[in-house]
Amino acid sequence: MNRAGRWFGLLVALLAITVAAVVAARAVQPDEMLKDPLLEARARALSRDLRCMVCQNQSIDDSEAPLARDLRVLVRERLTEGDSDRQVMDFLTARYGPFVLLKPPLEWQTALLWFGPAAILVVAAAALLLTARRRKSPHQGPDGGGEDTRLSATEEAHLAELLAAADSPGPRPTS
Repeated sequence: MNRAGRWFGLLVALLAITVAAVVAARAVQPDEMLKDPLLEARARALSRDLRCMVCQNQSIDDSEAPLARDLRVLVRERLTEGDSDRQVMDFLTARYGPFVLLKPPLEWQTALLWFGPAAILVVAAAALLLTARRRKSPHQGPDGGGEDTRLSATEEAHLAELLAAADSPGPRPTS
């Protein structure tokens, strides 16, 4: 193997190690973890479904924000006190609203979260379709507007007269 091939292999190996380290890294600190592995597993599962109120697109399990840490500790405290998973989620939802859930329930208050992106895509697609149709229309004005630029029968007859007169020798008619 040549020198360039070895360097490339080394680079790929370093990249793979870096990616593995990033994927394996979690924001949960050892001092937060519960000694009971079953409770810790429940806490981690709940943490993956809760939104970090600072980062907003990260779960509290992945976030390093201080508020995410506080929420992780709160989840573990509630589980240690004997709350069920549903009770923990209900407590946090009552305290922070449905926005704390990464997958909020489908309700009237959250309909915009669920259908907003799809509605934006539909409106954008309709706008693109209308724009494409307007550009494709053969009877548009020079400014791209919707004006009909076809000639009327009278205008076509007058144009034919002018063209015929232009082709014939002799004096040209004035209009």
